[in-house]
Amino acid sequence: MTTLSREQIATRLQHLPSLPQAVSELLSSFADENVDIDRIARLISHDQALAARILRVANSSFYGLQHKVSTIQEAVVLLGFRAVRSMALAVGMHGTFNTESCRSFDSRAYHRHCTAVGVTARNLAAMAGINRDLAFTAGLLHDIGRLALAANFAVEYSEVLAYQRRHDCFLVVAERDVLGIDHAEIGGMLAKAWHFPEALHSAVVDHHAAAAAKADSLANLVHVADVTAHALGLENSGNEAVMPLDKTAWGRLGGDWLSLARSLPQIQQDFAEANQTITA
Repeated sequence: MTTLSREQIATRLQHLPSLPQAVSELLSSFADENVDIDRIARLISHDQALAARILRVANSSFYGLQHKVSTIQEAVVLLGFRAVRSMALAVGMHGTFNTESCRSFDSRAYHRHCTAVGVTARNLAAMAGINRDLAFTAGLLHDIGRLALAANFAVEYSEVLAYQRRHDCFLVVAERDVLGIDHAEIGGMLAKAWHFPEALHSAVVDHHAAAAAKADSLANLVHVADVTAHALGLENSGNEAVMPLDKTAWGRLGGDWLSLARSLPQIQQDFAEANQTITA
């Protein structure tokens, strides 16, 4: 067993590249009721790679706009600031990590899964009375701890993935058995270091322990979305074991099985449309 101390992890996370300025300000915008949307749109526009990815998603069938948008400012007007923010945060943060050295890590399957959870959370958000774009953001970022592990502890995380295949167990079990810590806790450390708003921090750190989170925590929705996405097989990795649905989290969302069942076709359709652009 190759355990990782929390001190080791914290030290390594301190040496991560800084987030793009636009992404940092988008994170800060959650706590600012008077956010200067025009200024942030200009910041995003100045980051050509980030802006190009956002516009590609904005013009995809996922959002179904009737007219093509050519600027970030147009995207904000037509889609709303929160929708653009969710895209920018996901694209900007995921682009910070290079996982190529962890050859056992399937980055494409990872991004498919995060997109699937984001789309599912977005569709189920009404059950929890949560803004759809905030739910989408939380789903896209919920497993960011896995990226941090694959990028910064490639050898150790390869051992985790080999252990999971060998023992046919859930990923969090393999992480705890091999490393003594799991991706949710590491994601929480990263979320704290990058000053995530509390709602997103909770979604990241508690999505595998939703019952221990607050009753109104976004972790409840993300947990249900995570289980649902795995059950639908949207990751398409051939290794999608479905963890048990936490009854407490489900009850906090209202526990409406009929509403969930009715949402499944739309979730699958939205995923097919979003996956073509977000994971490309």
